[in-house]
Amino acid sequence: MKISRIFAIVGFLVTSLVTAQNKEITLEEIWNGTFRTEGMQALHSMNNGKQYSVLNFDRSTRTSSIDIYDYKTLKKVETLVNSSNLNDVQAFFDYSFSKDESKILLTTQSRPIFRRSTLGEYFVYDRKTNTATKLSDRLVQEPTFSPDGNKVAYGFENNLYVKDLIKGETKQITFDGNKNSIINGITDWVYEEEFSFVRAFDWNANSNKIAFIRFDESEVPEFSMDVYGSDLYQTQQVFKYPKAGETNSKVSLHLYDLETEKLSEIKVGKTYNDFYIARLNWSNDADILSAQYMNRHQNELDLWMINTQNNTSDLVLAEKDKAYVDVTFNLTFLEDNSFIWTSEKDGYNHIYHYDKSGKLINQVTNGNWEVTDYYGFDEDSNTIFYQSVENGSINRDVYSIKLNGKNKKRLTQKDGTNNASFSADFTYFINTHSSANSPQEYTLHDAKSGKLIKSIKDNSDLVEMLKDYKLSKKEFSTLSVNGNELNMWMIKPEDFDPNKTYPLFMYQYSGPGSQQVANRWNGANDYWYQYLAQQGYIVACVDGRGTGYKGADFKKVTQNELGKYEVEDQIEAAKKLGNLPYIDEERIGIWGWSYGGFMSSNALFKGNDVFTMAIAVAPVTSWRFYDSIYTERYMTTPQENSSGYDENSPINHVDKLKGDFLLIHGTGDDNVHVQNTMRMVEALVQANKQFEWMIYPDKNHGIYGGNTRLHLYTKMTNFINKTLGDKK
Repeated sequence: MKISRIFAIVGFLVTSLVTAQNKEITLEEIWNGTFRTEGMQALHSMNNGKQYSVLNFDRSTRTSSIDIYDYKTLKKVETLVNSSNLNDVQAFFDYSFSKDESKILLTTQSRPIFRRSTLGEYFVYDRKTNTATKLSDRLVQEPTFSPDGNKVAYGFENNLYVKDLIKGETKQITFDGNKNSIINGITDWVYEEEFSFVRAFDWNANSNKIAFIRFDESEVPEFSMDVYGSDLYQTQQVFKYPKAGETNSKVSLHLYDLETEKLSEIKVGKTYNDFYIARLNWSNDADILSAQYMNRHQNELDLWMINTQNNTSDLVLAEKDKAYVDVTFNLTFLEDNSFIWTSEKDGYNHIYHYDKSGKLINQVTNGNWEVTDYYGFDEDSNTIFYQSVENGSINRDVYSIKLNGKNKKRLTQKDGTNNASFSADFTYFINTHSSANSPQEYTLHDAKSGKLIKSIKDNSDLVEMLKDYKLSKKEFSTLSVNGNELNMWMIKPEDFDPNKTYPLFMYQYSGPGSQQVANRWNGANDYWYQYLAQQGYIVACVDGRGTGYKGADFKKVTQNELGKYEVEDQIEAAKKLGNLPYIDEERIGIWGWSYGGFMSSNALFKGNDVFTMAIAVAPVTSWRFYDSIYTERYMTTPQENSSGYDENSPINHVDKLKGDFLLIHGTGDDNVHVQNTMRMVEALVQANKQFEWMIYPDKNHGIYGGNTRLHLYTKMTNFINKTLGDKK
């Protein structure tokens, strides 16, 4: 009896261990946060260079705190503010310091407008008095401290306001703002989406001048979306949206002088027709404003230095490209007002140093690789810190280099994706590392040598939990396609048998300069691919021509013909993979979202002898339907390039459909309008092609909220099983 009992217990333990190690991922787990990684929220390096702050949230009390930690010991040394001690603030979820860190702007409520823009409730916390004062009784946009910390400028209903924190008075400084007509200091829809910024105003160093961009969108065509909601009658959201070739906002540059209370328009020494002001930044000189002007084709960028004291302007840099010039946030002024600039003018994105007149001092970095992020410049050590793909285009490493281009050092040693946050004096950096095999790990390093000092957070609990699951390795390789070595990853079933054949499901995005094949930790989709691998699918992703981080020629080959070479590469890649002995060439599918939906639709139609099925989520179906800045950057206008627009748009190839097609869109998509799907549906109907589709009411381009993502991925999974699954 005892021996039998021992055997029974051992058998139970073995069975339990095997079961635990073979736990399968569920769709519910993917979308309920089971695999969420822990991070460091709202990390800020304090001015003293010795400490950093983070935002902590106590879920039990629903309160927030800003806590100060010591870089050297990583121990908490102080709580700057805790919402439990503030009468009018229950919690806050973001914060920003004034330049001298004497005041903190706390975000207590936020309501999204579009992708990057929000309306919010804000409090100004004074560290000297330990009091929090509401900035405004209204929900406002983009509140920003003046450099002296005594004022806050913000946008409200298309006008700009300045609150004097000493006097407690608020002054309106523009008065012509009007919905769908005039916007002051806040970007319009297309600038926000495609130039990636919302705050279009900036304080000068002396806190006595504000420069801003004014948008006159009165002649921009309107787009309207029905909002179905839960009431008896639907409403409409109406906003200005310039589609390719249509009228853009007329932009102008303006200056408000707080001392004279004078508002004036700034002119530069060149006449532009149909142009963009893509960036504005004050230099270290309180009278010198920089502004970046671009022509509508975006293949010419002019950097102006404007003297606001005597109303003169100097064109210090003029970049031209046969395709387009990328706009970045990397312009950095040094103490002598020379500046750092990044450009891909030699064929790869690199760092350059110019004097204040625009004369090139030297190219700081060079080589057949790309700088992918610029972290800053340390005046004391004359050192630039940056991130690049020098260690392989799927990896990211942190480097330092002298301003003269010498003494380059690799500061991170682990392959994968490394991203740094430096202390204010560049003594330390906190590195975030992840790879396909390891989740985000936060470590403290010496900025001079890169030497590891201490581990801060490593997501070890997630690693331990995932040991119970049946997971497959993400395998990185390259695939020779159409004369190029393309980066690829592949996930096979954990019990993969090379003597069997498996259906292949391909994912891609493929948009200009993008990257999906990267050595980094899982996102939600990666867990979905693991789930599909558990169901017996091989999942693969190939970054074709037009994607990023392999040089300008590789990226810009798709110019004027979006959807031609990228689709050719996906079709050819599928053919090559289909020739592998363990892949069933009769069961190959492809999917994508947004640009990827445009691609998957095209791949199914044009590659109807290769792909069995496709899923397109929120796809562009004709570039004529998409916005001006993005589309014209790569295609010029439809008036100039009608064949480029029409020959590669899937809406014009529906007659070629042979396989199974699932089309999905949200009706509240302000970015890629549901118009794209509706027009595609009508084209498919008139071509008498059968297909499936799913509409998500009032959901935007991200299609999320409540159970929406779970429903969406369940829908797609069922479609995959029906069309690619074993039908024997």
